[in-house]
Amino acid sequence: MVQIVSWNINGLRAILGKGFIDNINKLQPDILCLQEIKATPDKIPEFELSGYQRFYNSAKRPGYAGTATFSKIRPLHVETSLEIDTLTNPTEGRVILAEYDSFYVLNVYTPNSGTELARLKFREEVWDVKFRELLCALSAKKPVLTCGDFNVAHEEIDLANPAQNHFSAGFTDQERRGFDSILASGFTDSFRFKHPGEAKQYSWWSYRANARARNVGWRIDYILLSTKIKNKLISANIYQDVLGSDHAPVSAVVDI
Repeated sequence: MVQIVSWNINGLRAILGKGFIDNINKLQPDILCLQEIKATPDKIPEFELSGYQRFYNSAKRPGYAGTATFSKIRPLHVETSLEIDTLTNPTEGRVILAEYDSFYVLNVYTPNSGTELARLKFREEVWDVKFRELLCALSAKKPVLTCGDFNVAHEEIDLANPAQNHFSAGFTDQERRGFDSILASGFTDSFRFKHPGEAKQYSWWSYRANARARNVGWRIDYILLSTKIKNKLISANIYQDVLGSDHAPVSAVVDI
């Protein structure tokens, strides 16, 4: 049985002063996938978190994007220079692939389309297509769990104000269709599988207008798993009470 936790931490150095280590010690994931570490290799801080091998994929741009995967289970192989990362120039450290005996874990920080939707065309025609192709290629070999900040609320139930956001980054028809295509390719949204129809379950809140306290949020952080193993999913949760970032950590426990 494996517990995966995924969390957009909005800066590794910043969150270390906000109870990060205590929170991870309470959650006790076997595999921890972090997004938006915002630290180039020379700026990654030293800190105590026992039992984990740590793998980083930093953006070339300082203080921006980047991912990290911490694992108590020794992976067979970890890849931090996947071809999909070259879609952005300079590279933004958006994916880490860890291969284990019976499954893959793909940690992803999907590009945001931006407030003016400047990156929407890239999201729709390039990133989402290549990401789906990568998932399909991996799942042909062994089951895949892919987790991270996908920067899209899939359905109207996944954000507090859907009517006002159909042309906003993260809820455009194009982004939602891209997510649909991933699911149609043989993947299951772990949280929705375990919590169908459950409303007000969000993983990200704006820092503006006291949004988190009012729970005016979006569910944009996911753990997806190959549909062929969905019946091995034991639980899936969002830890809305875990603070330190504008995102909440999400988890899945899989009997694999």
